[in-house]
Amino acid sequence: MKKYLALILAILMVASLCACGQQDDATAEGELVGVSMPTKDLQRWNQDGDNMKTQLEEAGYQVDLQYAANDIPTQVSQIENMIANGCKVLVIAAIDGDSLGTVLAQAKEAGIPVIAYDRLIMNSDAVSYYATFDNWNVGVKQGEYIETALDLANAGDKTFNIEFITGDPGDNNINFFFDGAMSVLQKYIDAGTLVCPSGQMATQKEDGSYDKATVATANWATDAAQARFENILSSYYADGTQLDAVLASNDSTACGVENALAAAYTNDVYPVITGQDCDIAIMKNLIAGKQAMSVFKDTRTLAEQTVKMVDALMKGTEPPVNDNETYDNGTGIIPSFLCEPVACTADNYVSILVDSGYYTEADLA
Repeated sequence: MKKYLALILAILMVASLCACGQQDDATAEGELVGVSMPTKDLQRWNQDGDNMKTQLEEAGYQVDLQYAANDIPTQVSQIENMIANGCKVLVIAAIDGDSLGTVLAQAKEAGIPVIAYDRLIMNSDAVSYYATFDNWNVGVKQGEYIETALDLANAGDKTFNIEFITGDPGDNNINFFFDGAMSVLQKYIDAGTLVCPSGQMATQKEDGSYDKATVATANWATDAAQARFENILSSYYADGTQLDAVLASNDSTACGVENALAAAYTNDVYPVITGQDCDIAIMKNLIAGKQAMSVFKDTRTLAEQTVKMVDALMKGTEPPVNDNETYDNGTGIIPSFLCEPVACTADNYVSILVDSGYYTEADLA
């Protein structure tokens, strides 16, 4: 009799555990996820937000997606509302990586995990995970493209003129983009093969990183990039001096450079210009030969990996990561998932962008 009672109790315990597991999944499904994006001004953030919302909803979650119009107090207020409204996980692409400490302390106190999205949130121990692309490799691909296009390794005594532009100083990613590119190009600057006529260069510090204040662009804004390059062209290239290359960290700054060139550049030889994001407007420039390359970061892939992180956190399991060494936000290393970027040119854009369904031919016409 005791044997039968023990068997019955064991069966009941297994059934109870199964029911609990089912309840956990059921509880996770339908929970609210807060997604905070910096702005709608750039095409890529609209795509990121839409991809994230779609994939989270397909996974069974409710989504509070907010855009902050590149205004830090607005982003803080939106995140506060997400916390107050009961979001169980926060996914945040910060406007300024150092500006969210107070509101994220509220999230931590409420037990809400925070996933930094694309841009690492700095100096906050509330950040649980980071989902991004291999941003150092983005810069390396830009630097390598310039190196190959100008055949710098075989330049001999020949010199090439180059100018530099990167993004918002509050975006920690510029450190990876720019420094990655300079890991390729610095030796050519040191050798005198690459020369910057304007003198507007990032200053290399003792630790090997760069002070980018001179080449930064607030909010990655196209009009700010254009205004700066109009001044550069009028001051240093008005006599027909050839500009051979522009290291531009993304497509919106590259677009500003291209607008300035269209208005004021007089040399017949068009410079090699890099970029990032494969925005539609820039792809049209690239196809037309006005931009040499852009680094493609498939936001569908990043959204997919972020959804996997959210899903794991909701269900109490370990989110997938593939990097536990690179990204220190000032409070320690943040476990990260890095997606791979791809160099996109006029020669391969169809296979990368059109054949994959990211764009249609009509989008780029």
